[in-house]
Amino acid sequence: MNNKLYVGNLSFHLTSDDLHDFFSRAGTVESAKVIEDRDTGRSRGFGFVEMATEEEAQTAIEQFNGEDFEGRNIVVNEARPREDRGGGNRGRSRGHGGGGGGGYNSGW
Repeated sequence: MNNKLYVGNLSFHLTSDDLHDFFSRAGTVESAKVIEDRDTGRSRGFGFVEMATEEEAQTAIEQFNGEDFEGRNIVVNEARPREDRGGGNRGRSRGHGGGGGGGYNSGW
């Protein structure tokens, strides 16, 4: 296990500071980032949190996965590295949906 966490099903009005404050109840938060749409700047409904230790990360998963946070039951699990999806087009041609992958190297 590592100390980087994926956090999903976030309310769209939450900020990175909100995420940091919430997860600080489980230990020391090294970083917290709500991922935003690059075109609109709006939250994409997920983010990443890095805890100081693996033990604190595990505590955060156990404490917060499925918990209500601002009216939504959030998903908290270990972040996985981004997959290499090949090519540089990112799915933007011919109407196919594009987008990031959800790995912890998502530009934060």
